[in-house]
Amino acid sequence: MTDVLRSEWTKIRSVRSTLWTLATTVVLMLGVSALLSASVRSTADGPVPGEQAVIVSLQGASLAALAMAALGVLVISSEYRTGAIRTSLMAVPRRMSLLTGKIVVFTAVSLVVCLLASAGAIGVGLAIFQPASVEAGEVVRSALGSSLYLTACGLFGLGLGTLIRHTPGAIVSAIALILVLPPLTTQLPGEWGRTVSEHFTTNAGALIVSGQSTGSLGPWSGFAVYLVWVAAAMLAGAVLMRRRDA
Repeated sequence: MTDVLRSEWTKIRSVRSTLWTLATTVVLMLGVSALLSASVRSTADGPVPGEQAVIVSLQGASLAALAMAALGVLVISSEYRTGAIRTSLMAVPRRMSLLTGKIVVFTAVSLVVCLLASAGAIGVGLAIFQPASVEAGEVVRSALGSSLYLTACGLFGLGLGTLIRHTPGAIVSAIALILVLPPLTTQLPGEWGRTVSEHFTTNAGALIVSGQSTGSLGPWSGFAVYLVWVAAAMLAGAVLMRRRDA
């Protein structure tokens, strides 16, 4: 397994799309933090509380999630597109070992980069807002929550990429499930509609970034629901990866 992890690390760090996508994630987190923080501060009637300043600073996560999902898709779909997956499967005949290696390496890289980006975004926001006080525990929780959320979005993309194998199709599916459909579910009628909306992909997952709760879900329970969506996509992709030809 060590050789598989080393091979996947070499792949992910040697591809230009990885560097560009991670750089895009960082730029989105920092840029949106600076723009929104400056806008909110200029229109605020008085000092902005530290907790609100942290929440505003991490609003870029909604866009950065798409960049991470795209990277997750490319981690595997690019090999199918170029035919390199055949070479990978010749070197690692056990397909689940290959997929596990991709998941582990992607998760490690994503957690580190997204944690730094989230911490940087909070730092930018706090520098602009200059709140009277802010709890260190809240800053740590928010930065960690944002990092976990972005990593989960990336793994969602990886699962969809494994399932669909076609880069444009997988990316469009990720955009639909992460950005487009979640707000649309809020228009569903009745109690069942509210339940579906609360438990739908990023509606549930994003709670860990804001630290807020809905009627039935808190930050961590919402993230757990999102992980179920991620696991479902990954499991479906793994089953088809074992059954289909390269």
